[in-house]
Amino acid sequence: MHETMRAAVIDGPGEPGVFRVADFAVPDRVSAEFLVKVVAAGVNPIDAKTRAGRGVFGAIRNFPSILGQDFSGVVVQSPYEAHPIKPGDEVFGMVMVPRFGGAYAEYVTVPSISVVRKPSTLSHIEAAGAPVAALTAWGMVVEVAKAHEGQRMLIHAGSGGVGHFAVQFASYFGAYVIATSSARNLGWLRELGASEVVDYANTRFEDVVSEVDVVIDLVGNVHDDTGSRSLNVLRPGGLIVNVPTGSWPTFAEEAAAAGVRGTAFKVAPDGHSLAVVARLLESGAVRVHVDRIFDLDEVADAHSMLELGHTRGKLVLKVAEG
Repeated sequence: MHETMRAAVIDGPGEPGVFRVADFAVPDRVSAEFLVKVVAAGVNPIDAKTRAGRGVFGAIRNFPSILGQDFSGVVVQSPYEAHPIKPGDEVFGMVMVPRFGGAYAEYVTVPSISVVRKPSTLSHIEAAGAPVAALTAWGMVVEVAKAHEGQRMLIHAGSGGVGHFAVQFASYFGAYVIATSSARNLGWLRELGASEVVDYANTRFEDVVSEVDVVIDLVGNVHDDTGSRSLNVLRPGGLIVNVPTGSWPTFAEEAAAAGVRGTAFKVAPDGHSLAVVARLLESGAVRVHVDRIFDLDEVADAHSMLELGHTRGKLVLKVAEG
């Protein structure tokens, strides 16, 4: 194995152009960790926020730093000889950046509790688009909101990375799903399981939606006070789950004043939940949509596209052949 690898690194905060691709030392695997050769890496909003100096940037201790939480690849080293996942096996998962080096690189080390076998029906490109977005959606929709038949759930930004999984999970467990999105994605969201769709550009959702049990807020107040307006469509005692970091500073106070339950949500690299998601992906009950694929050298372009805010599903970096 090589001692160095190609990686997209940042030397400090900045615009997408701050990335540079350089040779970097291959990380050392220790204890119950895997060393994985990365074939593809997902691109997530937290990556862009961190690159810009927000997100988890404050936890970065050393530069250059490698970002990227989603990965799909091939095991190079397992924690121990009898481990059920062995060198050569295809896996995917989520790595906690910056506690670990990120997946915008040819190799990554990952704790064994965060590594799951890649669904055989998915390519590495598809698999790399799933972990962070799917685990976020699963946590909000299934673990926190406890999606079930008869429940009315409003999902904002339903066509995005997290949103398109949230729509599918909520529908899978029987909830009545109302999703907001741009006009071009309305038909697609119905295909994913939404019962109602709202074109946010032409319709105020509070004019056509009411008495919902749960709001999955993937926008906050960064656009048209979407979060605050959502409080008006919840039934008394309903639940609103807000995800984007820093998107709604007065969230807790406003939710309490409106007489509804409110909580933030932070995703964890939980291999047990991802294994359940993997079975749904493998069976085709849930699918991941990759909007566009970029080479590692094009990471700045991927971040620029992500920050435009009109991605359908996920953006993925192709790191290596596989």
